[in-house]
Amino acid sequence: MKRTTCEYMMWNGLPVIRKEIAESMITDYGLNQKETAEKLGITPAAVCQYLSKKRGRSDIADEIIRIEIKQSAKNIIKNGNGYIILETCRICKLIRKSTELELFCPGCDE
Repeated sequence: MKRTTCEYMMWNGLPVIRKEIAESMITDYGLNQKETAEKLGITPAAVCQYLSKKRGRSDIADEIIRIEIKQSAKNIIKNGNGYIILETCRICKLIRKSTELELFCPGCDE
């Protein structure tokens, strides 16, 4: 059975989006792993796994999306975890419109 784009993004894209946002919170905004975990509503162990590439192994290469991820990290830090879903969906939509989608959804041609 063929999977939907959303299924591919849930299993393959979401961990990468979370990893990229976590990395941005730490490198660009100076949060530590515990603070990052609290902002993202995940455990510090999950943040550690993102940073060590045990989760979210792929990297986003598209510079425009990387800039938007930094903005998402800033928005979540500033506005609280109520923005996590909004920002995650926003980044997912950008990925789905870009060539980055091929990393997560082989055969998709949205």
